[in-house]
Amino acid sequence: MHLLEHSPNLSVEAAADLARVLYGISATARSLPSERDQNFLLTTETTERFVLKIANALEERSLLVAQNALMSYLASRVDFSQRIVKTLTGDELATFNDYFVRLVTYIPGTTLAKIDSSSPEVLRDLGRKLGKLDQILSDFDHPALHRDFHWDLRNGSRIIQQNAPLIHDQYLSDIVRRCAAQVENYDSVAQLRRSIIHGDANDYNVIVEGARVVGLIDFGDAVYSYTVGDLAVALAYVVLDKEEPLQVAAEVVRGYDEVHPLTEDEFSVLFDLMLLRLSMSVCHAAHQQKAQPQNEYLNISQAAIRKKLPELARLDREEAIKTWL
Repeated sequence: MHLLEHSPNLSVEAAADLARVLYGISATARSLPSERDQNFLLTTETTERFVLKIANALEERSLLVAQNALMSYLASRVDFSQRIVKTLTGDELATFNDYFVRLVTYIPGTTLAKIDSSSPEVLRDLGRKLGKLDQILSDFDHPALHRDFHWDLRNGSRIIQQNAPLIHDQYLSDIVRRCAAQVENYDSVAQLRRSIIHGDANDYNVIVEGARVVGLIDFGDAVYSYTVGDLAVALAYVVLDKEEPLQVAAEVVRGYDEVHPLTEDEFSVLFDLMLLRLSMSVCHAAHQQKAQPQNEYLNISQAAIRKKLPELARLDREEAIKTWL
């Protein structure tokens, strides 16, 4: 997690200056949450908005090029993805000191985290959009996205083994260890489809307008992994504050299955992959908070996860599968 030590730390004034020099955009800047990079919302005098993204100093150029290629691939195929904005010199990727810089379009709406996400229409549409995304990305590939990434569900067991000892709550630590072991016990994991996925469809990366999902943003966690991982991550966050988590998750699962039908193996491990994502989040937070205790982004969802994960872990996985079918 040494990435956190190399996060950019620009002021809003510096971000505004950078937008003017690189992109010819005169705008005010407002800081946005980020785990390891730095993002700014730019607003022009005509209220046009963009997102300025300053990458971590350790981020590899090839990875950012791959993310740009992914967004460009989606640009002509879906209407819910951000677009790359080129610099004044026609570049998709710029540099500032030790950092790579990009500008992307802004998708208006409200994050799923800030609305009543119990709406069956919104949840079903979230599933459909994720299904469409994964269906389209099944034909996309880039070598830089075949990487060893700490949020990749394929690395869940390793991440938990390394970081579970840092969790002060022994009861919670035992739960995350059991969640990792459960996934390891399934032979069906080896049969799961793999493809490039978004990797982080949490409720802060889902933009909603009315009863529709209009944006899936931030491809910083894009990775070649389990295709069903996008659905598992989304479920992990939509169930957090719900009294009937299985029924809520069912709407998302059914929407996804309508567009990109799940295999029997994917159905069989989906519940456990959902728990694995939450367990990884607990472990990452325990580690990251040692390095950056002042970073507010690192605390997003943690209180809810620590409360909900034990409840979810007590549910009958077979009942979950029946509910989602």
